[in-house]
Amino acid sequence: MTQVIKRDGTTTKFDSRKIENAILKAMRYGSGVCDSDVAASIAAEITLDYCTFPEEKQPTVYEIEEKVYKKLIKYGHELTARAYEEYRAVQSFKRQSNTTDESILSLVRNMNEEVANENSNKNATMASTQRDLIAGEVSKDISRRKLIPAHIVQAHDNGAIHFHDMDYSISPIFNCCLVNIADMLDNGTVINAKLVESPKSFQVACTVVTQIIAQISSGQYGGQSLNVKHLGKYLAKSRARYEEMLADLDEEIRERKVKEFLQRELESGVQTIQYQINTLMTTNGQSPFVTLFLEIEPGHEYEEEIAMIVNEILVQRHLGIKNEKGVYITPAFPKLVYVLDENNVPKDSKYRYVTDSAIKCSAKRLYPDYISAKEMRKIYEGNVFSPMGCRSFLAPWKDENGEYKFEGRFNMGVVTLNLVQVALTAEGDMDKFWNILDERLALCKEALLTRYELLKSATSDISPIHWQFGGLARLGKHEPIAPLLENGYATISLGYIGMYEMTKLMMNESHTSGRGKEFCVEVIKKLKAATDSWKKETGLGFGLYGTPAESLCYRFCKIDLARFGEIEDITAKGYYTNSYHVDVRENIDAFSKLLFEADFQKISTGGCISYVEIPNMNKNLEALDQLVTFIYENIQYAEFNTKSDYCHVCSYDGEIIINDDIEWECPQCGNKDKSKMNVTRRTCGYLGENYFNLGKTKEIKSRVLHL
Repeated sequence: MTQVIKRDGTTTKFDSRKIENAILKAMRYGSGVCDSDVAASIAAEITLDYCTFPEEKQPTVYEIEEKVYKKLIKYGHELTARAYEEYRAVQSFKRQSNTTDESILSLVRNMNEEVANENSNKNATMASTQRDLIAGEVSKDISRRKLIPAHIVQAHDNGAIHFHDMDYSISPIFNCCLVNIADMLDNGTVINAKLVESPKSFQVACTVVTQIIAQISSGQYGGQSLNVKHLGKYLAKSRARYEEMLADLDEEIRERKVKEFLQRELESGVQTIQYQINTLMTTNGQSPFVTLFLEIEPGHEYEEEIAMIVNEILVQRHLGIKNEKGVYITPAFPKLVYVLDENNVPKDSKYRYVTDSAIKCSAKRLYPDYISAKEMRKIYEGNVFSPMGCRSFLAPWKDENGEYKFEGRFNMGVVTLNLVQVALTAEGDMDKFWNILDERLALCKEALLTRYELLKSATSDISPIHWQFGGLARLGKHEPIAPLLENGYATISLGYIGMYEMTKLMMNESHTSGRGKEFCVEVIKKLKAATDSWKKETGLGFGLYGTPAESLCYRFCKIDLARFGEIEDITAKGYYTNSYHVDVRENIDAFSKLLFEADFQKISTGGCISYVEIPNMNKNLEALDQLVTFIYENIQYAEFNTKSDYCHVCSYDGEIIINDDIEWECPQCGNKDKSKMNVTRRTCGYLGENYFNLGKTKEIKSRVLHL
């Protein structure tokens, strides 16, 4: 036998190596158990089966595949046989011309729960959001069939990995970034082909910033961050203008009037940013995912102006924004990250009053989150800089002058590894665990390189605000962006989820125990070593990233539940635990939790954040103050989770509970209509205000207080 009939009717030369490779792929990316001897034996047997066939009786590809499946069963490789069948199904799917009808129609009819609840800040019932989600389903379909290799699609479908934001893969756009807002404000930018020159006042600068935020958000799918210290110069410009305008007045009167006018402009400018961000709707069908980095940099030329701006942002956030009933509630955006440093933490420090505003704000509105400048400098070569969006961090990088550069850099995308499934497949066998982990890491590397390949051919024309007009670069028209993807300038992230469940399966104890933590540290160091080796090999900025898992905590668990069954503390609870975090049900005090998780932040340098669950602390700010000081001394990046809800029916202002039927319910009047309440919860690093998938809702219900 020399020829095989292909699916399209044409013939090709029989090649036993193709059979062997297909079996090995099914083993590697499906069951995780590789046995090259079995693969070779099956390939040899099939070759022998068909070698006596007469030339006129050529076998078909389908017949050969059926034989492979049966022989895998014969050799006791049931999981591989199933994986092989799934691989065939994926390949068949990739040959189809239309596979989106059902998912799109169910989305329009509000019946596609998985897509509708994937992002807790997207209202899937609105036409503008549906338009983005429909486009995403089409993009996802084409990407799965035409752009992403079949075995990666299969691994994604099997829950071995998660190829994030597949709905945007067809477009050469990236994840998240640190906007070079200083360059855009100081040197001007272009929006919709219109030149926007450098502002002459703080109010105008704030307006320009909100326009930039909207444009940036529409050209990427992840979060963006801006350092508000760059607005200090423009508040100083406004001060100088008022001083000049009132120069003829008596000095005492002039100072009072300048202060009065400047405060009015400060309040107005900050209000512009807050209202614009919360009322803008980007082309992604949501408010911009934006983080304001509140850094009062010691010794900065405009240090005092920066402190004024930061404090006003905190004061206005504490007040909140009115809902449709005219009641002040907690907005989800912008996310606020406040930097704790030597000039604002000690009780006698110059800007301690700003930290007091931050603590008061966190108690009521959850934000700001906190960066310890002291701890961050230890990890990132003496530098302090913002996360991109909620938690993604850049690696230090120096330009041709040997200067560190962070603003104007970005993240290409994320692929997350399901650590729980590695442990489930290993069935308690430690040697098997490490072998499967190696195979899955190789798969993640290939998937991440696919992300790079999808981006590298893009030119600056794909998003002029990013690439041509200062957001990230000042490239010429039609200029390739590829050089900015390489040499570690941009990052690309290996995510992970389920350290707790993985340890429970392999060690039969929590990862907060001595043995459990040792095992977890060994695993996370292996992940970090993998990204370091990939970076050295390719020149790409691979980093290790603690995945937020807003919807992934449910997706992975649901897939593994169907495959491995209901397992107590693992699949039975309906969700997996975020990255390295302590199990949400574990009774542990706030200080111990932060101290435990701080060790993982030092390794997971491509992305991390830790939280503690606290009760209503509005009347006990002293205790919260102690916790903030503890963060400054012990952990790089942390946040507080509290409750900030409102019932439209009875005007209840407190915690809307999740009842035993996993429904949101007002404890005062029993209202269960989600359209008649405002609920804000921490879903990942961001706050969510449009409700959550079933798994995340179960996780929120399970959370215990740490204080």
